[in-house]
Amino acid sequence: MGRLKTDTWERMLEQMEQEGVGFYLNGKKTAPREIIRTCCMREKAVYMPDFVMDEEGKLCEVRYDEVTKW
Repeated sequence: MGRLKTDTWERMLEQMEQEGVGFYLNGKKTAPREIIRTCCMREKAVYMPDFVMDEEGKLCEVRYDEVTKW
């Protein structure tokens, strides 16, 4: 993944975190930077996050499950 795409992805996740969205990697609360680092190690894989909404329909969590390291 190119550095520009990684920077954009990181800014997007950090903005979401500032708005109160929690991030999880394989069930463990994780900082956006760690999610990006882990996912970028496996550049040929595509990770589709699960977006979790609260009772009012507001995004409250983003979950990256079944992400493996080398």
